[in-house]
Amino acid sequence: MQIRPQLTGGSKSELTGYIFGRMKSELNDVPAQTAAGSTLPLVDMIKDDEEAGTYNPFENRKLTHPTTDMETLVHLLKGSLGSGILAMPLAFVNAGLWFGLVATVAIGAICTYCIHILVRCSHILCRRAQLPSLGFADVAEVAFLAGPEQLKKYSRLARFIINLFLVIDLVGCCCIYIVFVATNLKQVVDHYTHSYWDVRIYILMLLAPLILINLIRKLKYLTPFSFIANVLIGAGVGITLYYIVTDLPALSERKAMAEVQHLPMFFGTVIFALEGIGVVMSLENNMKNPQNFIGCPGVLNTGMSVVVMLYATVGFLGYLKYGDETKGSITLNLPVEEVPAQMVKLMIAIAIFLTYSLQFYVPMEIIWKNIKGNFNEHQNAAEYTLRIGLVILTVIIAAALPNLGPFITLIGAVCLSTLGLMFPAVIELVTFYEKPGFGRFNWILWKNVFLILFGVVGFVTGTYVSIIEFSEHLEEV
Repeated sequence: MQIRPQLTGGSKSELTGYIFGRMKSELNDVPAQTAAGSTLPLVDMIKDDEEAGTYNPFENRKLTHPTTDMETLVHLLKGSLGSGILAMPLAFVNAGLWFGLVATVAIGAICTYCIHILVRCSHILCRRAQLPSLGFADVAEVAFLAGPEQLKKYSRLARFIINLFLVIDLVGCCCIYIVFVATNLKQVVDHYTHSYWDVRIYILMLLAPLILINLIRKLKYLTPFSFIANVLIGAGVGITLYYIVTDLPALSERKAMAEVQHLPMFFGTVIFALEGIGVVMSLENNMKNPQNFIGCPGVLNTGMSVVVMLYATVGFLGYLKYGDETKGSITLNLPVEEVPAQMVKLMIAIAIFLTYSLQFYVPMEIIWKNIKGNFNEHQNAAEYTLRIGLVILTVIIAAALPNLGPFITLIGAVCLSTLGLMFPAVIELVTFYEKPGFGRFNWILWKNVFLILFGVVGFVTGTYVSIIEFSEHLEEV
């Protein structure tokens, strides 16, 4: 069997459609058929990679404004460097100084390798399906359609599960952003007013401005907010590092390794901070030379090396500076009585507030594209109602769970261990099952079994520990 849909044009909006599962295709005089409820039109699917190799997906991508290797690297850094960097010192609290350093590099390497797996499978499946590019959910769907006969019926389910976890992950990130903004604002306001209101009051006060900014439906109108947020985060992190490196204590004053029961918190926080797998396929799909994304050195290896180095440095120095007093965001440890520290809290709070709308855009698009067919009339009113309802939901969740540490661990354990570790391994197993196979001694099979088990352990232990932390916090309240 061979899939032969082609892109109807090459505009950026159509490429974005790939990401949200709106694959538009045109068949060459062949009636479209669907298998197992798949969204992908099917003709004959090639399973022989040698035969499929005559099709070059890179040459068939029609991009109006393709990105260069350097531009893709900048976007990768932007997509991977977020508020998670400010939580890295807390991760080291739960791992220890030296174990945290080694484990951060190791987890970073594993996450990077899993992205390699996903992109490599995407290239193989693009040749088999004769498609120019695939999004994350598309890769899973095509893998199951092109894989063993008994798995074809699960192709639509594979797409649904990945989109579901993407929505949960990004909605969870929005909740974390709300808590982050509220806690930083609370510190500054408390210092000047001595009001000491509960952080939930600040969370609820953010509801109206969040609704207003998220009524903006066009991504291009959010671009100025992204630019302002990047400038503010850069300045804020720079000042934070100045405070961290001032009067550092001796290395011997910190634990080399923390207690074993705290390691799941470390794992969840690092996965949350490091994992940028949600953006990699869209970046690769828009490259002028996509073959340069993976490889040596490659855009991916270069970008993730920088990300891991920065995260390990901030985590190591932050924990060395503040020890067990380190808070969910390192900005909360800065001296509130000093004006530069107050400016950092406000700058990063504003930056994360503006970034919320960008994070909100993707889950909103995924949900809306799947339900808008139910509204033949008043689609605009329905979309605005959905936007407002989704914002209210994130605020309610944030108010119910206003503890950053366990919240970050929970999102990292539940969503990113699945998206970043387990799903790429499963996709490679399905892609390689019949051809080219699992290699000598089935090493590809055993390697992916290890990745899946690693993800499962992180999922279970991280979720369990974060729930325990939440319950202890609620008892204190």
